[in-house]
Amino acid sequence: MRFVMVTTLIDMLSIGLIIPVLPVLVGHFTDSLAEQAFWFGAVTFTFSVANFFASPVLGALSDHWGRRPVLLLGFCGFAISFFVTAVVTQLWMLVGIRLVSGALMANMSIAQAYAADITAPEDRAQRFGQLGAMIGLGFVLGPAMGGLLGNVDIRLPFFVAGLGGVANLLYGWLVLPESLPPERRRAMNWRAAANPFAALARLRELRGVGSLMVIIALGSLAQFIVQSTWVLYTTFRFGWSPLQTGASLFLVGAMSFLVQGLLLKRLSAVFGMQRLVKIGMVSNVLAHLAWALSTQGWMMYAVIVVNLLGYAVVPALQSMVSRAADAQAQGQTMGSIAALGSLAAVLAPAIGAPLLGAVSHLPPGDWRMGAPYFLTSALLLACTAIFFARKR
Repeated sequence: MRFVMVTTLIDMLSIGLIIPVLPVLVGHFTDSLAEQAFWFGAVTFTFSVANFFASPVLGALSDHWGRRPVLLLGFCGFAISFFVTAVVTQLWMLVGIRLVSGALMANMSIAQAYAADITAPEDRAQRFGQLGAMIGLGFVLGPAMGGLLGNVDIRLPFFVAGLGGVANLLYGWLVLPESLPPERRRAMNWRAAANPFAALARLRELRGVGSLMVIIALGSLAQFIVQSTWVLYTTFRFGWSPLQTGASLFLVGAMSFLVQGLLLKRLSAVFGMQRLVKIGMVSNVLAHLAWALSTQGWMMYAVIVVNLLGYAVVPALQSMVSRAADAQAQGQTMGSIAALGSLAAVLAPAIGAPLLGAVSHLPPGDWRMGAPYFLTSALLLACTAIFFARKR
């Protein structure tokens, strides 16, 4: 578990590095705020489309060949994509390399399958919480470093992120052991794996997770709308620089690490998993609504801190789905969940970026500037209603 946690940390650290600067890099190739929002949405869209189709394939490959070789493939593509992004000179080149990198990056879902391989079902919520903590720690360090490096040169964070991919490749090659023994592997069904919609349909076969899949889908859509608009929204509304954006993401990562890495086991013991998810969902709804209504930059930071229990929702839901799958299908299951997330990530920039672009001409203090977050709050309210109504 230590090995896969380190690889996850390096992965997320590298991704975090580019978050504050990728929208700014897109802006170097555009002439207006609305055009910047549109093309940043296009860049995010192409990555997500490729990831949507590739994640179930890579997950199924990991069930057949083992987790380690698929992780190494992802690390290799990860490094190459960042190095190429650092030197692009045309917008179409940026779109193209994000398409390739999206197809090769299913590292997080494979890491979750790896954790499931080595963990008893009743302990998986804690393991997924530990991976979530590594994601949080990566977002503690990555965006802050990206903001600092971006103030020096907007392309420097991409070179550093590429070096992180190289470090992960070397670490995985030299240290990371295989978690899936040969007797637990299964044959590769290319026709089934190559159809992401069939992979999503197979998730419905898992007992008791039908409503959870709707919740994960709507929650992922809300999450990716926030991710695809956060940098531009805070820039348009509060005039934040990459350094300030990085600081806000630093705080998000710190809170995620605190809850998922240190407090999740204690919180689940105090509240119970079901009640913890319910409270966390309500907290998320209110947090997104507060972001939409914020008129000062400090309010965004305050909401991030107050939404403490909201960070416990994702690992708890992942654990519920993982426990419904058998030991031989963890890679496919986690890959299918990743495909569901990728489908949400495909739709999110097509929704969030145009919505933000439509209000970008308004004065920063106009309440309508919060339109993307009014939408995400409504999506999370629907998730909450479904979870409250479902049978245990």
